[in-house]
Amino acid sequence: MYPSKSFEISVSLLLLRLLMEFTEAYKQTGPCCFSPNARYLAVAVDYRLVIRDVLSLKVVQLFSCLDKISYIEWALDSEYILCGLYKRPMIQAWSLTQPEWTCKIDEGHAGIAYARWSPDSRHILTTSDFQLRLTVWSLVNTACIHVQWPKHASKGVSFTQDGKFAAICTRRDCKDYINLLSCQTWEMMGVFAVDTLDLADIQWSPDDSAIVIWDSPLEYKVLIYSPDGRCLFKYQAYESALGVKSVSWSPCGQFLAVGSYDQMLRVLNHLTWKTFAKFMHLSSVRAPCSAPVFKEVDEPLQLDMSELRISDDFIQGNSENAPEGHYRVRYKVMDLPITLPSQKPPVDKPNPKQGIGLLSWSTDSQHLFTRNDNMPTVLWIWDIRHLELAAILVQKEPIRAAAWDPTCARLVLCTGSSHLYMWTPSGAYCVNIPLPQLNITDLKWNSDGSCLLLKDKEMFCCASVLMLPDSSEDSSDE
Repeated sequence: MYPSKSFEISVSLLLLRLLMEFTEAYKQTGPCCFSPNARYLAVAVDYRLVIRDVLSLKVVQLFSCLDKISYIEWALDSEYILCGLYKRPMIQAWSLTQPEWTCKIDEGHAGIAYARWSPDSRHILTTSDFQLRLTVWSLVNTACIHVQWPKHASKGVSFTQDGKFAAICTRRDCKDYINLLSCQTWEMMGVFAVDTLDLADIQWSPDDSAIVIWDSPLEYKVLIYSPDGRCLFKYQAYESALGVKSVSWSPCGQFLAVGSYDQMLRVLNHLTWKTFAKFMHLSSVRAPCSAPVFKEVDEPLQLDMSELRISDDFIQGNSENAPEGHYRVRYKVMDLPITLPSQKPPVDKPNPKQGIGLLSWSTDSQHLFTRNDNMPTVLWIWDIRHLELAAILVQKEPIRAAAWDPTCARLVLCTGSSHLYMWTPSGAYCVNIPLPQLNITDLKWNSDGSCLLLKDKEMFCCASVLMLPDSSEDSSDE
């Protein structure tokens, strides 16, 4: 005798509890981030910096700042943490091992637009307002070093993976330059001009052998330089149109992904710097595409308690957050052909919502996801090994954030709803968050993949992934 539909839904809800474990919600008013050693969570609550233990979420340190916290960044050794008080403007730094130690950086009338740690965790780099100068402050002594005319405040600085060198973009006499500094002595190791009209950003390759820079959206230009200033390759996919929107190295360093305003993703290889893959984001998906299309849908939730004994607490916890009429959210695998929801950006406004605005590689460099900004509810997942589309996720609301698990090919995303969405090569899943009025707008993984930070405008919680359902049965259920 086959089980009834209500029994299957009840078991599916039970599997949901086994899938993820959520903490209670806590207050936050600003940035939150995990420490690099995966042990602590830093949370901004107005003027206070709250340090919590990741496992228990108990408060282990509490620091009071002089103004509301706008930015938080951990040092790589997880011993120090800085807070950007950009309204004042000022930087305050704290030590977890020496709570009585404190550091305050104030540039006076020059102001502070951005701050970041150096790889050695003993220097802080600040950029003044209007990009007048970049200053390197030492926590070991009172020495400070200035670099004049940095190109950007929060961008235009990149460190090598080994932490030995920094590349800083500067601009003078209407020309862009790359300044190479030693992160040990902070001496200038070299300066060279680059062939850009208006440099957008810079990234060292993961193996520290090359530097990629790209021009502003008005000029399609991607340039690969060696550390000694030689231009190794110049890439220009087209002319006379908006150009590059996003660039990302694969973690293995073998691939460079370039997302453009023409709604296409191009992937270059590190040997010849030639394009070996082009992925289009079409509004209509047709055969012979073999990738599954998962669409978020509402499904009526009907439980027959006579067929399965479940505690009242369990029923209440899974139904109180459901929409009116007791609906649950699930993924439905759609048949092809299918037309994806898209919008046409207005031609009379700047910064059009079009092109590849979201782009990220999986840790093993075998997958990457993209979001074409004029299809804000659609996430594309690509398989680099087979150079094909792996899956498409179609959400009801625009995708707010997405992140790969740092330990495996598992992707989570949020849309500002009370649900969390997950994809693995075995399938896609919708998970209800059993916390009232918690609508997730941002998420971050802990560095060891053990914990997931979920944020809305005023609260946050943490979730641990315990297990995944077997995709061989029904990968679209909760």
